[in-house]
Amino acid sequence: MTEAPVVRIAVAGAGLVGRRHVEEVVASSSTRLAAVVDPAPAADAVADEHGVPRYRSLAELLSRDRPDGVVLATPNRLHVDGGLACVAAGVPALVEKPIGDTVEGATRLVEAAEAAGVPLLVGHHRRHSPIMARAREVVAGGALGRVVDVVGTALFAKPDDYFDVGGGWRRQRGGGPVLINLVHEVDGLRWLVGDIVQVQATTSHAARGFPVEDTAAMVLTFADGALGTFLLSDAAASPRSWEQTSRENASYPNHPDEDCYHVAGTAGSLSVPTMRLRRSTGPPSWWEPFETTTVEVQRSDPLARQVEHFAAVVRGEAEPVCSGRDGLATLRVLEAVVESARTGRPVDLPGTDRSRPRLGGSPPT
Repeated sequence: MTEAPVVRIAVAGAGLVGRRHVEEVVASSSTRLAAVVDPAPAADAVADEHGVPRYRSLAELLSRDRPDGVVLATPNRLHVDGGLACVAAGVPALVEKPIGDTVEGATRLVEAAEAAGVPLLVGHHRRHSPIMARAREVVAGGALGRVVDVVGTALFAKPDDYFDVGGGWRRQRGGGPVLINLVHEVDGLRWLVGDIVQVQATTSHAARGFPVEDTAAMVLTFADGALGTFLLSDAAASPRSWEQTSRENASYPNHPDEDCYHVAGTAGSLSVPTMRLRRSTGPPSWWEPFETTTVEVQRSDPLARQVEHFAAVVRGEAEPVCSGRDGLATLRVLEAVVESARTGRPVDLPGTDRSRPRLGGSPPT
């Protein structure tokens, strides 16, 4: 049996997120770091540490040393242009979330990649979380019956010095948790439950008094009729966020007894990430007890799994778990949240298939 070829991957962006991608590319036996791309001289240290060249731009990289794939961990405003450069060169790209800073630009990128037949992936890495993957299996397998409600929270407290970075841009509109943090949650809920077809949202800046929001509340309507609520705040002294409950990021203190998602159906419910599954022992009734079990999960690093998946896509062995069109759909929901909070009215998501098959089937064993 022949071994799969090692995939040469360049990482564009040598900031915090880019360096994490570099670490995973170097650690994987499926990939080799081809180059680091960043105009900042500080990127020399990252490239030198791993013995690879540092290019100042994607144009320079693609003209001098075409890699097998590129990870785009650049600032959000550069995602679309960087992705288009990769597509034009025929190089598969993994674009960090969000896929773009506007729906218009992201649409251009997705359509260009599809027309050219160049793989385009979006770095919503929670899709590679074994916890989320197992939760999705439980929901899709029918153990909960028909999903009727989803409750989600991302409640955490950002320290005061977080807002001093870069001249205080995080205190201004666009620097709050809706555009910075909610993108993870929206994509996770879409992957877990299905398309979101309507959003109603309201925001508040009462806790800190900055021009930007610190708290948001949302009502979500899913394509199969399920409803959801989501609470988001970066001013809440609470552990009910993915980072603080999932134990997937060692940078955060962990609270393994807490959950941040709860999915309820006609036959049972699942709490995530504790993976407590409660199912009715007879015909569903509030008078009847539940059978409670914990769904087993084999834990591993989602970022490491994402790099392995990217290599498999580059080799033509897999289809993207999170495609460019998936990333675009998530960005549309974020845009709808912002619009609804601005107007105080519900916003329908365009082009969403409300007739998709309902979740259900045989429960997991």
